[in-house]
Amino acid sequence: MILEQHYTKCLAQGAYYIASAGEAVIIDPLREVQQYIDRAAQDNVSIKYVFLTHFHADFVSGHVDLADKTGATIVLGPNAETSYAFAKAKHGQSFQVGDVTFTLLHTPGHTMESSCYLLKDEEGKEKAIFTGDTLFIGDVGRPDLAAKSDLSTEDLAGHLYDSLRNEIMPLPDDIIVYPAHGAGSACGKSMSKETYDTLGNQKKTNYALAADLSKEDFVKELTTGIAPPPGYFPKNVSMNKGVNSSIDEIIARGNTAMNAHSFKALVDDQDYLVLDVRSPQEYTAASIPGSWFIGLDGQFAPWVGALIEDIDQKIVFIAPENREEETVTRLARVGYDNTQGYLKGGITAWKEAGFETQKIENVTAQEFMDGLTNGTVSNPIDARKPGEYNSAHVENVPLYTLDDIHSNVKELKAENRYHVYCGGGYRSVIFASIAATHGINNVVNVEGGFGAIKKTNLGTQKIVETPSCSL
Repeated sequence: MILEQHYTKCLAQGAYYIASAGEAVIIDPLREVQQYIDRAAQDNVSIKYVFLTHFHADFVSGHVDLADKTGATIVLGPNAETSYAFAKAKHGQSFQVGDVTFTLLHTPGHTMESSCYLLKDEEGKEKAIFTGDTLFIGDVGRPDLAAKSDLSTEDLAGHLYDSLRNEIMPLPDDIIVYPAHGAGSACGKSMSKETYDTLGNQKKTNYALAADLSKEDFVKELTTGIAPPPGYFPKNVSMNKGVNSSIDEIIARGNTAMNAHSFKALVDDQDYLVLDVRSPQEYTAASIPGSWFIGLDGQFAPWVGALIEDIDQKIVFIAPENREEETVTRLARVGYDNTQGYLKGGITAWKEAGFETQKIENVTAQEFMDGLTNGTVSNPIDARKPGEYNSAHVENVPLYTLDDIHSNVKELKAENRYHVYCGGGYRSVIFASIAATHGINNVVNVEGGFGAIKKTNLGTQKIVETPSCSL
């Protein structure tokens, strides 16, 4: 048997390839499916099944394309309804793949169709469980994403408590838990950076599996302090229930080179968003006025989904050379299929055509802290998430979380000069780029963010820290 976790860091997402005796199964595939087809060809096996743990909200799965290209059967758990053909499995139903078997365990709670797949090896030993968003490493799935009006968030949390205790916790401690997501995903609150673990260790370390945790306390913990889900989540759920454009078609359209003059025509068209996916340093040095920065070398797709409110938005982009197709692919992973092309030659071609550029000022973390001390910095902004801010922040610096920039930018004044920082200098540049499109043009980026700030000579400034606590 071959078991591989295909982990995509920018989505914090795990897909799985398992092969045995000439057959294979793919669990929760990404939208670009050729990688799985190529892997199966390498092992000279046929893909028999595509298992979905649930209808994902944070990315568009490639299950339909993969089934069309390989003849594999799509499998989903009870309560699933789609516009494509699939096998609706019952709780406890088993599927033979070569010499190994998978048993579907219906585990409602994150969503009502949510299911886990229990793998037994060639000797019938329970080897692993693929838990989707039911059980993460260090956490469990949030219970507020299911689009079912007659169930409250509290109802779903209660279902999840029962699922964990009735279906997962009784399993042997030595089986490996393989979840669909890790740290950085918006599908949970406090996932570990580890991407798999033994069930026994999770019973010891995961608050949600504590033996003495009551259902009432579990529900309270899960339903307290949940940040609103990104706006694209419902659209991705809908797309995962239907048949979408082929990734091949999307790439063919979006990976189209445009000269500077053709690109400029679309920049001037209010229907198009100009997305700059280069590094923060390149963007701040010179960029196209009105463009948004969301760099590829960061949590690219989740921030695209969180900030570009219209999933059908027409997009043209500037990318590092030879990363144009990657850009289109990663946009499509979260359902942004309407990419129309990129600027050939990048910002150099733009300048050579004589077109205007903009620049964002950078300061070091030490310069920022010195400015707070001597009074030359008067409008500091912390753009991190509330949990990060509450854990530790510079005293008297207000939180304007990037997630809410489209509303909190209205509180900023065009005549003011602002200094913005995040955790490491990525999100602050996104903040500055979007603020500029709202007329807030004098935003200074603090390089290295809070990570660098903590290493400075604080002077008269203080870092406020809040001790963490857990159940």
